[in-house]
Amino acid sequence: MSRNIGLYSLVPDDLQAEPHGHINVFLNEKRFLGLGGQEITAEVMATVAGIACLLLLNRDSSYFPGFTSILIYPETYETTQVEHDGVVETSRRSRRAGESWHRGPIVLSWSDVLHGAANPGDGYNVVLHEFAHKLDAENSGTNGLPILQETAHYAEWAEFFAVATESFFEKGAGMSKRLT
Repeated sequence: MSRNIGLYSLVPDDLQAEPHGHINVFLNEKRFLGLGGQEITAEVMATVAGIACLLLLNRDSSYFPGFTSILIYPETYETTQVEHDGVVETSRRSRRAGESWHRGPIVLSWSDVLHGAANPGDGYNVVLHEFAHKLDAENSGTNGLPILQETAHYAEWAEFFAVATESFFEKGAGMSKRLT
């Protein structure tokens, strides 16, 4: 496993071989593209694939279907965020570490990938976060969403799921203590 995947050391011994096979299939199915001068190296691909494939442990693997491209910027990047309030549309510039587009690519900042991977206990991992969004989007039927009062709340719930996934892997012991 890549030296950038500190979480791997926390995987139980009996599961440590499983991610290797997942990574090979993942790398066969996904296409990495560097943006803003980012070079796509074996380290970049192995780090992203290795972290993402931790989400596939002990489950029937579908290798994140519905998209093939992973776009990597060297640093946190800016994008235009458009918001609607009825007929009023506003846009603003937003700095991002990553994002997951519906039926589209995952976009990541390499510096944020490394930052998230450096400390497997800080609760921050942009790869886990964005790939959790892809897991949530796999199924258009029963998808774990509760019945919410307003449609706008579903976006918040999707963000909660991604943050909870990030915390589960990065701060699992703390989550367990709070739940018991």
